[in-house]
Amino acid sequence: MRFLADMGVSMRVVEWLRDNGHDAIHLREERLERLPNGEIFVKAAREKRIVLTFDLDFGEIVAFSHEARVPVIVFRLRNTRAAHVIERLASVLAASGNLLDTASVMAVEESRHRIRRFPSELG
Repeated sequence: MRFLADMGVSMRVVEWLRDNGHDAIHLREERLERLPNGEIFVKAAREKRIVLTFDLDFGEIVAFSHEARVPVIVFRLRNTRAAHVIERLASVLAASGNLLDTASVMAVEESRHRIRRFPSELG
């Protein structure tokens, strides 16, 4: 899988993804720390990446975007330490990673995760 982590996500999460065979980048690595959410979404669509974020605005961006299919994983965790985020991410990828192939938002919470799919104009 291909991932794009925004500034709220620890670089350690990106490193863990890479160590587990995924193609993952962090905005910081490309010096795009100040990239607006809409442009992050466009970049993810262009590069066919799944957005990793703590920013709830991405759910709305996915819902109203008709031009692109971009899956988003939104972390809604009280414990935002990298080790906990990695633990939750590993769990949801093992259980539901195959569902991240369309325009969707996966909300990852402390003890569960939910996925919401959105229709896409792309067919």
